Amino acid sequence: MVTDVLTGAFAPVVTPFQSDGSPDTARFIAHCRWLLEQGAGLAPFGTNSEANSMAGTERMELLDALVEAGLPPARMLPGTGACSAQETALLSRHAVAHGCAGVLMLPPFFYKGITDEGLYAYYADVIERIADPRLRLYLYHIPALSDVPITHAVIERLLKDFPGIVVGIKDSSGDWDNLQTMLARFPGLAIFPASESFISRTRPLGARGCISATVNINPGRISRLVDQWSSAEGQALQSEVDRVRQIVQGYPMIAALKEVLAQGLHDPAWQRVRAPLTRLSVAQAVALHTALEGVGFALR
Repeated sequence: MVTDVLTGAFAPVVTPFQSDGSPDTARFIAHCRWLLEQGAGLAPFGTNSEANSMAGTERMELLDALVEAGLPPARMLPGTGACSAQETALLSRHAVAHGCAGVLMLPPFFYKGITDEGLYAYYADVIERIADPRLRLYLYHIPALSDVPITHAVIERLLKDFPGIVVGIKDSSGDWDNLQTMLARFPGLAIFPASESFISRTRPLGARGCISATVNINPGRISRLVDQWSSAEGQALQSEVDRVRQIVQGYPMIAALKEVLAQGLHDPAWQRVRAPLTRLSVAQAVALHTALEGVGFALR
């Protein structure tokens, strides 16, 4: 079994943008620093980071900035997936060179109806291009958006052929049966559900924590839940984080997270998203804040 794998609550870090649309490095570093101080880990350039609306160079420059600012790569799991094996390998080599704990890798998501053989060949090609034994690859299963499921057969083959390299998976399927089956079938795999609502059910089965959008706004409570799920406090924390999650996921998630940060930090610049996304309407923002206040939520 691989032991150098991650545990905890990780945020697919939302990316702030400046008025000209470029990434706001200063706000990004400050947000990442706060997440770490609250006990969370960083999974920048994931779905909720708007990573697929960003150039590869932008992702690499932001990662450079985090490391240069002294944030620990050992708590970083940057997203490096792209449709081409060449770009995925480039982004991944960059993260490995920085000493990141791992990379979170989408399947190639443009072509649909991909066979298991084709998907395996893609991942094998990427791993061979990176050609670095320090690589720790976490698969990213998000079939609702990628329309390319990572099947158990592909996982099994990758684990067999690349032991110590393929070490984990983020399961964003929302499918309890799939999650439960993976936990039973792959006990050596670091499995991260995409919602904190699964923590109390999956931690006793061996899940390592979660990689969840709402860690961006609720990092302390979710991090404590990962550690204390079996305690009396853990039961109360599970109820608390579930209430917040249910409210936020009732809105377009990225815009909602940024709206919460904008209000909580008194910083309207956080509302900016990249096209084709749009910010919440005034009515949506008022309803979101009212609902969160109703359950006693405060950002800080």
